[in-house]
Amino acid sequence: MQFLLEHNYEKFYVMIRLSKSVVGLKESKAVSQVIEETGYLGMGETVGLFEKELEQYIGGEGYKCICVNSGTAALHLALQAVTQPGDEVLVPSFTFVATYQAITGAGCVPISCEVNPVSLLLDLSDAEKRITPKTKVIIPVYYASNVSNVDEYHAFAQKHHLRIIEDAAHAFGCEHNHRKIGSFGDIICFSFDGIKNITSGEGGAIFSSDKKVISAVSDARLLGVCKDSEKRYKGERSWVFDVTRQGYRYHMSNIFAAIGRTQLQRLDTEFAPKRKLLAKKYVSLLSKNPNIQLVPMDYDEIIPFIFPILILNNQRDRLMHLFDEGGVQYGIHYRPNHILTYYKISYSLPVTEDIYTKILTIPLHPDLSEVDIEYICSIIKSL
Repeated sequence: MQFLLEHNYEKFYVMIRLSKSVVGLKESKAVSQVIEETGYLGMGETVGLFEKELEQYIGGEGYKCICVNSGTAALHLALQAVTQPGDEVLVPSFTFVATYQAITGAGCVPISCEVNPVSLLLDLSDAEKRITPKTKVIIPVYYASNVSNVDEYHAFAQKHHLRIIEDAAHAFGCEHNHRKIGSFGDIICFSFDGIKNITSGEGGAIFSSDKKVISAVSDARLLGVCKDSEKRYKGERSWVFDVTRQGYRYHMSNIFAAIGRTQLQRLDTEFAPKRKLLAKKYVSLLSKNPNIQLVPMDYDEIIPFIFPILILNNQRDRLMHLFDEGGVQYGIHYRPNHILTYYKISYSLPVTEDIYTKILTIPLHPDLSEVDIEYICSIIKSL
């Protein structure tokens, strides 16, 4: 459905999407090249090339990249590499359910923690109270690309002798103190699904300088077949092999890698500047709105994936109605995991529960224009 709107002297039809895949002829040509020239659609040379290009882009000395078929698979394999069944994992409840599914998929127990009411990131004071002898991992989630607390998370993990697996699904390309996320730290997981900062159609990646972790996830993505990755990069298969632990069919395909390689070339020249421009436009138009609380972020260092706002004064339902009438899509990122049936807990998380009643995500993707942002903000202003 489309809506007729007026902006100054023009009338035009719009349906402003919350998010979208920004792909086109370049990606199509890359996929066609895999199909027509190599004819090998599974994991092969193109995946290896994508991994090397990602390593060069991120730039961490000694850090290796392993590509998989989703961000969830990246988290799952990272957890399996450093835990045993029954280990406890500190994690913010305010995240997509994929984070929790990865934890339980690895046989671990998610320990739901609060988030800070301003940054919407994992609250370390709350997490510290939930540490037990079974606690082995902390998973900070870089919600909405916010990486401002990276140093604090690393210090916390070191203090308590925990592995840290960074859920950076929202934060590919982001920097902290002029270092790209993924170029430092323990284990960092990215997502390349259809609407992320770059997409490979579906996909994800694990970065680490821990050779044991890289070896473990490299084998596990290929059904646990030992050293099979090197064969696959050459278009070969392992016929005589060993399997030493549980594996999965989590490898990335050449088709996905071809899309990802093209998207990576477009990130710094097209996608990142546009996302930053639009986010700054939102901030300039909404920062003084008494009904809105923004999440403070440094848009010079991060590449915003989504743009969440907190709607104050019990106005969220009214704003959603106005957006419905005006042809603007919106989202609620996210429903807290601790209130889901499978992950219910015996205690409350009042900050997270309050945020859930106020959070609303408004459109952000490179195909939006500044006029679109002005229109969206005019609806918000009408509150």
